[in-house]
Amino acid sequence: MAPLAACVSLEAGLDLIRRGEYFAAHEVLEDVWRAAEPAERDFYRGLVHVAVAWYQAGRGNRVGCERQLEKAARRLGPYAPEHEGVDVASVLEQVAAAQAVAAAGSLDLPAPRV
Repeated sequence: MAPLAACVSLEAGLDLIRRGEYFAAHEVLEDVWRAAEPAERDFYRGLVHVAVAWYQAGRGNRVGCERQLEKAARRLGPYAPEHEGVDVASVLEQVAAAQAVAAAGSLDLPAPRV
């Protein structure tokens, strides 16, 4: 179980993603990742990659978006189906859908539901 501060920060980061504040979410989740136990770091880094992927999409950076989506899938995969109250399986489905959208040449990604 994560320390209370990490849980609060995780929820704050997820809330920022839900509100579409991807850069701010990245900042919060990066702090959680850096403070996490080594076995948990890839989980939090994966969520950082989710936030950054959607941020890059909003900036029109398809290559950056695609790279972040790939990293998110790789880092979050081992934590599926659920970890720390996050439906990782659902996040991975959303990442895969976003990858398909980007591969088709669009960056009009549906908002992530985390």
